[in-house]
Amino acid sequence: MAVAAAGPPAVAAAPSAVAAAGASGAAATATAAYLAGPVTVTDFETDGLPPGVGAWGNDGPSTPALTVEPAADRPGAPAGNRALKAVYAVSQWGGWTHDLAATQDWSGYEGFSFWVKGTGSGQRVFFEVKDGGSAAGSSELFESSFTDDTAGWRQVRTPFADFVRRADYQPGGAPADGELDLVAMWGYSMRLPAASGTLLWDDVQVYGTAPPRPVRLATDHPVYPVAEKGSVEVSVSIATATGAPLPADLKVDYRTGAGTATPGEDYTPAEGTLTFPAGTASGAARSFTVRTLADRAPEAAETIPITLSGEGVRPPAEAPVVVIDAHGLPYLDARKPVRQRVADLLGRMTLEEKVGQMTQAERQALAAPGDIATRLLGSLLSGGGSTPTPNTPKAWADMVDGFQLQTRRTRLQIPLLYGVDAVHGHNNVAGATIFPHNAGLGATRDPGLVEQAGEITAREVKATGVPWDFAPCLCVSRDDRWGRAYESFGEDPALVSRMTTIIDGLQKNGVLATAKHYVGDGGTVYGSSTSGDYTIDQGVTRVSRQELESVHLAPFAAAVRRGVGAVMPSFSSVDLGQGPTKMHAHHELITDVLKGRLGFKGFVISDWQAIDQIPGDYPSDVRTSINAGLDMIMVPYAYAEFESTLKAEVEAGRVPMSRVDDAVARILTQKFRLGLFEHPYADRSGLPDVGSAAHRAVARTAAARSQVLLKNDGGLLPLRRDAKVYVAGSNADDLGNQSGGWTITWQGSSGPITTGTTILSAIRSRAASVTWSRDASAPLAGHDVGVVVVGETPYAEGFGDVGRAGRTLDLSAADRAAVDRVCGAMKCVVLVVSGRPMVLGDLSRVTALVASWLPGTEGAGVADPLFGAVPYTGRLPFTWFRTAAQLPINVGDAAYDPLFPYGWGLRTDPGRDRLKALRERLAGGDAAAKGAAAALTVALPERNWDADGTVRDSRVVLGALEAAAALLERSSTDTYRQDDTLASVARDVAQATGRRPDLTARADQELAAGRVRQAVSLLAQAAR
Repeated sequence: MAVAAAGPPAVAAAPSAVAAAGASGAAATATAAYLAGPVTVTDFETDGLPPGVGAWGNDGPSTPALTVEPAADRPGAPAGNRALKAVYAVSQWGGWTHDLAATQDWSGYEGFSFWVKGTGSGQRVFFEVKDGGSAAGSSELFESSFTDDTAGWRQVRTPFADFVRRADYQPGGAPADGELDLVAMWGYSMRLPAASGTLLWDDVQVYGTAPPRPVRLATDHPVYPVAEKGSVEVSVSIATATGAPLPADLKVDYRTGAGTATPGEDYTPAEGTLTFPAGTASGAARSFTVRTLADRAPEAAETIPITLSGEGVRPPAEAPVVVIDAHGLPYLDARKPVRQRVADLLGRMTLEEKVGQMTQAERQALAAPGDIATRLLGSLLSGGGSTPTPNTPKAWADMVDGFQLQTRRTRLQIPLLYGVDAVHGHNNVAGATIFPHNAGLGATRDPGLVEQAGEITAREVKATGVPWDFAPCLCVSRDDRWGRAYESFGEDPALVSRMTTIIDGLQKNGVLATAKHYVGDGGTVYGSSTSGDYTIDQGVTRVSRQELESVHLAPFAAAVRRGVGAVMPSFSSVDLGQGPTKMHAHHELITDVLKGRLGFKGFVISDWQAIDQIPGDYPSDVRTSINAGLDMIMVPYAYAEFESTLKAEVEAGRVPMSRVDDAVARILTQKFRLGLFEHPYADRSGLPDVGSAAHRAVARTAAARSQVLLKNDGGLLPLRRDAKVYVAGSNADDLGNQSGGWTITWQGSSGPITTGTTILSAIRSRAASVTWSRDASAPLAGHDVGVVVVGETPYAEGFGDVGRAGRTLDLSAADRAAVDRVCGAMKCVVLVVSGRPMVLGDLSRVTALVASWLPGTEGAGVADPLFGAVPYTGRLPFTWFRTAAQLPINVGDAAYDPLFPYGWGLRTDPGRDRLKALRERLAGGDAAAKGAAAALTVALPERNWDADGTVRDSRVVLGALEAAAALLERSSTDTYRQDDTLASVARDVAQATGRRPDLTARADQELAAGRVRQAVSLLAQAAR
């Protein structure tokens, strides 16, 4: 998801704080008036950029060019002065940053200043300071701005008191207290306008002496829900600016104020003084009690504001409030049917409350937590990398519960629906269980295991207070150049449809699933994207209506049959021959097809800021998307603008009230079904299980079953445990690389980013002797076998598009060299850790080859089949091309000449053992299954098999398999897994001959579609 600035609040430096170059004398006089001299944070008296200074932008052209240039013309500058020059042409966002190597304490200073040389362009430039957090990239941002209205040098001075918390964006993991503390500052950034120009900067400083800082007051909660005739204790704590004890007595006055509750009828007014004597430690607390009364009448929630005041204190950033809970209303009665509860609640709601339910904001976009109540927001999300500090399961539960608490202030107390992209486990949370990405899960061909992965994900997500997952992705990826290919279960719609069992795993365990991205996002044409420098992601899917239905729509139909609660449209467009239409504007496909013909009863949620891509102005974007059938909009930043716009569109009659009511009813239905009205907060009993050994064991199994053995000359695999193993390659010892994108952050990153086991560590636990050399520079002699682990580094979405920023499907030069060096010296195994097939080149010296996909945190799952603890059973979910020039290539193509066909996968467990076990299971089924078991008996005599369990007499064995398959077509007790086992033996024979890759690929299609007879028949043809 690309993040762009979206209208931050207007904050300009006060006129008195800006000195133009023409008034240098006045500026000098003003400077002398400050009690402390300025301290330079950054000067530019260097040959190149100072350490920590760098540029950034939404793409290459938007990243400003930074150079250090002579600038002796700045007023007051010494001879030979130098300044930073920024030449920019920003399309969306861009600027430059100075990230400090260590924090600085600016709390003793009055403000922030710098010199800037402008052109009088009239452009507005924002600047921000980085407060607190664990690093510059995870600090809280506070901003101000100036206007380039002077041609020449000027000095901008802004008191820290005039900075405001940035509302449109905050980094993942940033503090969220909304306070500019100034004691641990990580630097600053200059955000350039979406325009072209040149600006020079110099002498960035902090200046002046800070005024005395008041004692900060806080309450233990911002909101205190209470039942009628109940009481609450409000705890008030103090915090001094320095953390030192109070130097003198402090008195804090409290009183209940005027809210919607009536004093004397709903509660007993409270008023008094809390005394904190001199010497009281910072952080100490005193409390008082507020008591409510009972009138026994059914009513909505009512508020009792609390006012705190005193000399030398600063009240809480958010005024505390006691809330008498709504009670006695029909929609609150959990015994009533959901439909009745929805109708009752909907009938009580104002237009503003309905619009709020249709609004989803990013949690870091909140100007203040209280906006949840004042803006009546129905949903929040954490985008990729939007995490609390610290990033722990408990901190997540605390954060979400805190947001949920704010909804108690609203009169109807409708709970939030909080969403995350838990696309391969609860992947935003450090220490959570990370499963293989969908490409790897598709390779398992195990719907039951995929459902179990969904169950584990749901348990970990729900334990942190999150009831909604933006998963699964049901795209059918048709081009390996797409940066989201690894989010797909495969290139065949029948396989993707099989894997919709993950929806059951999520929703049966209390987490709402989201089928995305509807529809056709996996079919976009290379070169059709108009989003930044993407080449294929968010592009145009040009297909016939029949192909759209059979390939791209089929998995969503399966998801609807499973009762999926939410659907997310794609950023992409669909062109059925009449020109492209953005999916977020496609009334026919969303309303007529999805909600109409398919019978989808859940709600439709937009993707991240996706309605902004619809042609037209913002009001047009809003009404077009809502009228097309979207029910909730992931704004994600400008939530106030969205709400006011949608309200205006409804009042003008351009969005029918019936459409709004339908949308809100769909949203409320899911909230009631999730039990959020009865249990809005996190069930923390599951917190100890997040990342537990039991959960990781399931992820390890998934990783093991995802491994696809592509080549195994001489039966090299599995390796002996007593072998002397030489390990090399960029992805052998990198937890971030093996986990891929959407891990801890949106794009993911290399290195030890979370808890888990690298592939190298897993190999070391298995092998008796291991030599590790990333670049294969260590001596090679004396080893039995080499294991070279190569592949991709993390990316997400369009950042992974081939052709963007020079990206290709080639192995890196270092990985290629490691393969050549190791495989030229000994028998070797190459493990490809990637989200998609890659260009492999000459494999003549590679003894064994494994597609390991992106296995997640459990690298032991890669080592398990490598050393024979479990067999290799995985199959390719994508066709593996010979050269990139063949792309796109898919099963069923008229010209189909892959390196390895769709469905290819060598096995290391004996086929005869598989058939024996299958015969026993089928013997307990119906008559047709019993007949199939009898047919297999013909194949099982030892004379038909070699000593290693492979087929010797293919004529007899294939004949028996075909007979058994024909009988299973008539069985009502056989399972997909049993059919898959039967076909696997036929596949062994077909792959051994290697004559007809097109038939073996088509056979896997037929098998996934439930046609085992046709699958075995095609495999038999390929083998003969």
